[in-house]
Amino acid sequence: MKRKIKKLPIIILVVILLTIIISIVTVKHIQKINSTSYKLGQLGYNENDITIIEGLEEKQIEEILNKEYNAVIPNLMKEKYFLFKNLDEYITYFQKNNSTSLERIIAIVNVKSNYDRYDEKIVIATDINKGNLLLVNKYNYLQADYIPEDIVNIPLTYAFDDNQTTKEVLSAFKNMWTAAKKEDLTLIVNSSYRDYESQEQVWNSYEKQRGEDYADSIAARAGYSEHQTGLALDITTYGANKDTFEETDEFKWLDKNAHKYGFILRYPKGKEDITGYAYESWHFRYVGKEIATKIKKENITFDEYYAYYEQ
Repeated sequence: MKRKIKKLPIIILVVILLTIIISIVTVKHIQKINSTSYKLGQLGYNENDITIIEGLEEKQIEEILNKEYNAVIPNLMKEKYFLFKNLDEYITYFQKNNSTSLERIIAIVNVKSNYDRYDEKIVIATDINKGNLLLVNKYNYLQADYIPEDIVNIPLTYAFDDNQTTKEVLSAFKNMWTAAKKEDLTLIVNSSYRDYESQEQVWNSYEKQRGEDYADSIAARAGYSEHQTGLALDITTYGANKDTFEETDEFKWLDKNAHKYGFILRYPKGKEDITGYAYESWHFRYVGKEIATKIKKENITFDEYYAYYEQ
């Protein structure tokens, strides 16, 4: 009888310990199956994928957990200009264009080039409060009555007759012109600020020549032209035209140095599907030295810069 009494506390202690252990194991199991990593693993994501996805905000992770497993999601997230808000559009575009690189898909979707240009469902009035960084393209337009406040005439030393731009752009161009001149190169502004009505005439003339598609490939519709901003300059030199300017020393110099003065090549070669325009070696846009240098360094278009850094 005495032996049984002595064993009872031991049995009670063992039961308590087992209860504690079972409770701890149960809690840990519950925590595990409710953890993000476990849920992602159950969907099919590997450890590397899970690490990438767990870097998102909580709401964004929940959104992925509510989707079916998709191996492209972590790979999209590795791309520098990935924007989570565009995830579904990236996936949709990839499904239809899986031979296109993810880098390119992200660029196309970010700038809305996965939509038809001038699509009334998505075009918006641009934010004119952006100053030198206001975006005008085939998805962002200026009102017909928009006129820059500080438009001035460009002296004939720097341009052909009847050219205008903003004061800041003119000052920057003069500095660039002077630097080029020191290397015996001559930069000439061939076309600059155009109001809504002037741009309408330009587009209509191309449309009459070869139709709407042709006109859209080389000129903006009225309201969608950078020239209306007063921040764009078409640059040439003596003896050159649009077809030959790329071959000149002046263009080669601009290609290397324009960013130092705040200008970017607005419609570069190989980016036609992003900008919506054929390559224009002569069309330079003023954005300021800091941003121009960033765009040059990252080898992106202004559309890509704006979509990732300004929206």
